Amino acid sequence: MAELLLPDLDDDADTGADLLLPAEPRTRAIARELYAQARDLPLISPHGHVDPGILADDAAFPDPARLIIVPDHYVTRMLLSQGIGPEELGVPRVDGGATEADPRQVWRLFARHWHLFRGTPSRLWLEQTFRTVFDVHTPLGPDTADRVYDELAARLAEPDFRPRALFTRFNLEVLATTESPLDDLSRHARLAADGWGGPAGRVITTFRPDDMVDIEWPGWPERVARLGAMTGVDTGTYAGFLEALRSRRLDFIAAGATCSDHGHLTAATGGADPAEAAAIFDRALRTGAASAAEAEAFRARMLLEFAAMSVDDGLVMQLHPGAVRNHNRTLHTRHGRDVGGDIPQATEYTHALRPLLERFGHHPDFRVVVYTLDEHTFSRELGPLAGGYPAMFVGAPWWFLDAPEALRRWREAVTETAGFYNTAGFVDDTRAYCSIPVRHDVARRVDAGFLARLVAEHRLGLDEAAETIADLAYHLPKKIFKIGPRA
Repeated sequence: MAELLLPDLDDDADTGADLLLPAEPRTRAIARELYAQARDLPLISPHGHVDPGILADDAAFPDPARLIIVPDHYVTRMLLSQGIGPEELGVPRVDGGATEADPRQVWRLFARHWHLFRGTPSRLWLEQTFRTVFDVHTPLGPDTADRVYDELAARLAEPDFRPRALFTRFNLEVLATTESPLDDLSRHARLAADGWGGPAGRVITTFRPDDMVDIEWPGWPERVARLGAMTGVDTGTYAGFLEALRSRRLDFIAAGATCSDHGHLTAATGGADPAEAAAIFDRALRTGAASAAEAEAFRARMLLEFAAMSVDDGLVMQLHPGAVRNHNRTLHTRHGRDVGGDIPQATEYTHALRPLLERFGHHPDFRVVVYTLDEHTFSRELGPLAGGYPAMFVGAPWWFLDAPEALRRWREAVTETAGFYNTAGFVDDTRAYCSIPVRHDVARRVDAGFLARLVAEHRLGLDEAAETIADLAYHLPKKIFKIGPRA
């Protein structure tokens, strides 16, 4: 292949510093100034799935493969799409099959297929994690797999790369994890005992009751019974079930929670009336089954119940609809949930959210942040809804949409009708702990570029843009998700 040369760049360009900033020189210069205003602000991570045990134990991370590849379903699903099964990568199985894999061989397999990630956000996040978190600058590829692995392994053996040390270096002010009502919160209790958790701590929990309200989820009656045993409330009735959930929310608040999170198939609210919901609950509890229509009506009713609870206890409600869970049934059967087998679907919000917004959309004690996996709703539904109800905010692009291009499209679409201040700030939504600062940095760079264009087009003053980017990166998420001052 003939040697290719990059075209000349302007003399003051630093391609690392200018990552994701606009290519046009004048706009890029403005974006540099704006990015500098946000770059070093503390990170607020109000929604994610990091295991709090990582920080409670503060043990050294395992080898690079088990840290970077095995838990990252962005990575494993791409490899699966090319015929590389999770078993070959050491992803645990739930059906009793063996999954042991030599970490170095897993890494070599990953490196041989590194080309699959060209142009993807996974490639961007991983390369930036290698460089900025681990100070590893060797380009990954089949010929360098062992070298990169050894450099990463050497870093992981150092005390400065343990979870709590990295937390401080990441400049993380608050990290919210996500737990079921059935979680005993013991890991958060250990963090609180060390001064890292609780209302004044740096690691807080989030109330995620999906496994309690999705009556189609196998094992639901048993979980309802466990909820009763945990709370001392008779959950054999719908009223008792609601009371037990209220009780657990208070336990979560005592452990530092400021939010609840709801990952429903659709955005439907309202659904069954209280009597119908009680009847569905009773039948499902007795028989262990419900029709799809009954399950949807029950989930929709429960969103109204949780909204009413939020008015009482102050938890900010987060709604994450639109994921068809376990679409890949083979993957789910072998490896369980949350391993890359979910697929987005089209989601309707205007009519689905109307019952909730009619009842609570103007309530001063209610706040809901709504996300989507359907970007066609950015300007058609979510922006106008957030612009029309004081209780609603639009959540940042999430999951399949958290790439730089989608972040840009989101800003363009939502700002037209909702402005900046009806959006809720960036959420990293990750299980990959070491990627958190990289993901936030990407969002800050994208916002710098978007704001720089407004300045270059004389639509916004530079001073206003500087204030706005600081708000988007730090002040807005603290306010909207009710994150208190730094401890």
